[in-house]
Amino acid sequence: MAGCVAIGIVIGWWLRATGGPRPAVSSAFENQAAPVASIASGARDRSGTADKGGSSTQAAPPPSDTPIIAPDPRDADSDSLLEMLRKRHLRVPIDAVDPSTFKGSFSEHRAGEGGHSHDAVDIAAPRNTPVHAVDDGTIARIFESRAGGHTIYQFDPTERVCYYYAHLERYANTLHDGQRVSAGDVIGYVGTSGNAPAGSPHLHFAIFELGPEHRWWKGQAIDPYQAYRR
Repeated sequence: MAGCVAIGIVIGWWLRATGGPRPAVSSAFENQAAPVASIASGARDRSGTADKGGSSTQAAPPPSDTPIIAPDPRDADSDSLLEMLRKRHLRVPIDAVDPSTFKGSFSEHRAGEGGHSHDAVDIAAPRNTPVHAVDDGTIARIFESRAGGHTIYQFDPTERVCYYYAHLERYANTLHDGQRVSAGDVIGYVGTSGNAPAGSPHLHFAIFELGPEHRWWKGQAIDPYQAYRR
């Protein structure tokens, strides 16, 4: 009996000193870079929980309302992916824009808690300028985000890559989850939705490699400048 009491005293002292056991954190999130933009919680999914795009899209909302994009590891596999994208000759999402202007934007520092790299490019254009699909593929998700505003996630034909379009003014009429699109199709229009400055309409455009789970909000960042470089 005395032994049990002694053990109880020791355990009680340990809990007070350490706060007790801490919940496990998945390494997939523990080592992630910060999202493309800092956000407040409470995102709303425009398309609800019904999926129209088959098994490759996810019904559950993401853990935040911006993509969780980890830094590009720049290994041999990522180099082969870049070569694949270059051979496709991706369309620039906005007409008359030279992709050489994308250089440097990807790694620009963004202010905020902890700071993070941009992991995307911002393409300035007048409000309501058409935004084109950069590749053939499928609209994986139309999503309403506090940070990105009206956003679109598009999978490439292999469902290995996702293209992310944010701060849209509006979507193309009848655009919906699961819709097949071709490179050049108009899918939305430039705007300032989300946390974009009201006087600076632009397209926030990102490319990331999907993981094996094909989660439309999560992947490894790819520098758009490198994907378009000839």
